[in-house]
Amino acid sequence: MANNTSPASRFSAKASSQRKRDYSGIFSVPTAGGVLLTSVCCLLVLSLVMVASASIPFANMHDLKQLNFFYNQLWYIAIGATAGFVTYKMRLSWFYDMLFLVVSLVTVLLLLILTLLIGDDINGAKRWIEFGSVNFQVAELAKLVMVLFTADFVVRRGNEVRQGIGGIIRLGVTVGILIALILSQPDFGSVVILSGVILSIFFVAGAPWSQIIWLIILGALGGAYAILFQEYRVIRFASFWDPFDDIQGSDYQLARSLIAFGRGEVTGVGYGESVQKLAHLPEAHTDFLLAITGEELGLVGVLTVLILEALVVASVMRISYNALRNHQMRLSYTAFGFGIIFIGQIMVNAGMNMGIMPTKGLTLPFFSYGGSSMLICLVMVGLLLNIQKTSPKIASIRCRHY
Repeated sequence: MANNTSPASRFSAKASSQRKRDYSGIFSVPTAGGVLLTSVCCLLVLSLVMVASASIPFANMHDLKQLNFFYNQLWYIAIGATAGFVTYKMRLSWFYDMLFLVVSLVTVLLLLILTLLIGDDINGAKRWIEFGSVNFQVAELAKLVMVLFTADFVVRRGNEVRQGIGGIIRLGVTVGILIALILSQPDFGSVVILSGVILSIFFVAGAPWSQIIWLIILGALGGAYAILFQEYRVIRFASFWDPFDDIQGSDYQLARSLIAFGRGEVTGVGYGESVQKLAHLPEAHTDFLLAITGEELGLVGVLTVLILEALVVASVMRISYNALRNHQMRLSYTAFGFGIIFIGQIMVNAGMNMGIMPTKGLTLPFFSYGGSSMLICLVMVGLLLNIQKTSPKIASIRCRHY
């Protein structure tokens, strides 16, 4: 049969098809890796802007250059981005090699011991070890290493994890030593995050409910013991219930943080116009940077930060789910573990700034001032992007090695 379609009709159909392809490209759903990278970059820019504003009064009081902490944060970001790029380029299988995992774990344990022996005592805590002119918090590295180690363990010892208590006992010995060393610093916040992420990975790996419940009970009892037998923790916990009963004493930081949010209202008092950073809120550029953001940029600024953090978490969990669909369990558990770390630190930091959780020294990922946290978080991003890139390329016959 002869084709009676005119040249004009064929040209019109071809043009319509081309327009559909063009529009589908414009309105295509962004990848999880793209959302993650974009959100992190936006948070880093906001971090630099707010650290510059919040740290100037503190720098002036200590005879430092006004933008000293801004340049430090920029330097931390540059180092973290470089380390993250190297991690992105490495073979994923190297991270799950038994020799690499054992050496990493032993290194963390030795560094924690070394921190207790020769670490810098800052505000009554020995959490940092000095490398030249840089102080490094080993607990941040411990979070990264334990996620990799646990993700490999629950796959390698899958039957023990799902059918008995052998898996938990085996890993529990190592975790117990690690937690004891971190508590000795003391760093209760990192212990809570570390315990939570290990428990979460065990849960999604199929550990029986009975084991999970017992672990939660033991963790709660251990947390209660750690709080009740340390006077300063009892004071912090008590001040959380009524942040204005001792505004010049134990409630000082929390009360000033709430005042900062109250002054900011919806749109803020203006960038650089915070009053609380003028020695009212000590070292406001660190743990309470979100409060200064609330004062200067208002509810709009705080929501922007929290929405970007939520996008980071959502994209990380999407990367974990994609790896799970490809039956790459180690990769899925690793990404999931990083997501739990981000969720935990966001909840604790934002919660303590807003007075809905006790005060703890945990950073807001990609936002608060801090070199160790920034470095490790950006390394995690590099590994997550590596998983996003490599996961679809791994042949099914090799999935069990990841």
